[in-house]
Amino acid sequence: MNVKPVVKSDIEIAQQSFMKPITEVAENIGLHEDDLELFGKYKAKLSTEALKKLETKKSGKIILVTSINPTPAGEGKSTVTVGLGDAFTKIGKKAIIAMREPSLGPTMGVKGGATGGGYSQVLPMEDINLHFTGDLHAITTANNALAAFIDNHLQQGNELGIDQRRIVWKRALDMNDRALRKVVIGLGGPMQGVPREDGFDITVASEIMAVLCLSTDLQDLKKRLGQMVIAYNYDKQPVTVADLGVQGALTMLLKEAVKPNLVQTIEHTPAFIHGGPFANIAHGCNSVIATKTASKLADFVVTEGGFGADLGAEKFLHIKARSAGIKPEAVVIVATIRALKMHGGVPKTDLSHENVQALTTGFANLKKHIETIESFGLPFVVAVNKFITDTDQEVKTLMDLCNQTGIPVSLTEVWEKGGEGGVDLANKLLEVIDKKESNFQPLYDLSDSLENKILTIAQRVYGAEKVEFSSKAKKQLKDFDSFGWSHLPICMAKTQYSLSDDPTKLGRPTGFTITIREFKPSIGAGFIVALTGDVMTMPGLPKLPAALRMDVDENGNAIGLF
Repeated sequence: MNVKPVVKSDIEIAQQSFMKPITEVAENIGLHEDDLELFGKYKAKLSTEALKKLETKKSGKIILVTSINPTPAGEGKSTVTVGLGDAFTKIGKKAIIAMREPSLGPTMGVKGGATGGGYSQVLPMEDINLHFTGDLHAITTANNALAAFIDNHLQQGNELGIDQRRIVWKRALDMNDRALRKVVIGLGGPMQGVPREDGFDITVASEIMAVLCLSTDLQDLKKRLGQMVIAYNYDKQPVTVADLGVQGALTMLLKEAVKPNLVQTIEHTPAFIHGGPFANIAHGCNSVIATKTASKLADFVVTEGGFGADLGAEKFLHIKARSAGIKPEAVVIVATIRALKMHGGVPKTDLSHENVQALTTGFANLKKHIETIESFGLPFVVAVNKFITDTDQEVKTLMDLCNQTGIPVSLTEVWEKGGEGGVDLANKLLEVIDKKESNFQPLYDLSDSLENKILTIAQRVYGAEKVEFSSKAKKQLKDFDSFGWSHLPICMAKTQYSLSDDPTKLGRPTGFTITIREFKPSIGAGFIVALTGDVMTMPGLPKLPAALRMDVDENGNAIGLF
């Protein structure tokens, strides 16, 4: 009788892992206890003094981890990011991981957690997935303080002439809550405020999150906060936070949140977990401060962009890298056989069955993302993140497809084996870095028109035939040009599931049109958001949210975080 091996859950693995004091982890990268602001034994923020001290140090190499278009089958991009960092450590390289902070909304909704998986996780997993060091709460508070200041300004005479029908700043909550997408506030008479329509964004979709993640220091943060557009006046001119005069107060609320958080992996590789803007709404990368600080402390920084290369990587390269002066050395493109079969037409329920034909068809999705990374002039390696349901024939087929076309590829088993399962990937990265120097070049110039920037992304990154603009979007383009915003990069808000703006078009669709329905200026963050499809800035919970499986035991230990 065959007995199936017991597979531990991510949280069981995390809770049974040994953590070193964070002071000891910090010492291994040249930091002292005086450089840290401790949050218990296993978490710390870097002090302002430590950040300033590191500014003049030489920078290490930055490796960007991205993936194919994600599916409900899961790709394990964060798991590979963690495993690769551990693998570099195993082969004697000084490595640090730089990742985003999880949002409570997706954690309680679908994901159940976002700190890697198996034996490639960052710890303490429970804390990071829940309240951590309070960064997201600080951003929520700052966002809602600004909303309160706006409504108080209306109540107290509206000196700036804000048109209450054209207030674009929303309130925020770090939870998926569809009932708050559209609300009416200020009801109850003159003493209760000015009645108007309002709404809520999830905290990670707040522009303040994007601003914090793209700021280089506290003063840059204050400047960017002051530039955020909150409304338009009766003359249809933009009104900013600086016009309201509260950028100093908002900066004060965020002065601790701007400092990066230091934790560790199961194998004690240092990890900065800081910031977490949504990748299909904002730019989907961890903070510039965390990434640049990590590069001053390590030979290799392994960081990630949210979702596939059409979203996270494109935005990392066009927005974050350009804004921060970062030049990535190489890219890892994560793919799974399960997801490629789904892109090849297999429904989620049948993914555990061998299907070489669907895998071969779905390979076109991976090929498109490879072409995208090549178009930026970057060397890369494909990481095949192995699942236990993958058959030998499927693995051979995918490896052959890559090898036959000269694609550098590594079978990666970091979920099961931790850093050891990523050693081949780390070595292959070193090989491609030695063979091919990074010639990183953005695909568009900032001097290009907003329309041409969008067309470039749509055609060269997505493979679209053309772009159409709604009448509202066309009017906004004229307005933005008159406001002097045309020099800013574009941040596309698009479904993560497809190269197109239709989530049902899997694989590598062709001949499609990208439709821009409207724009959202994020002037403080330094980009213009182009909204496609029905991307929501406040997601809803699924019918059976992950929260239904969550609990605590009698000792206060979390249960049910994946």
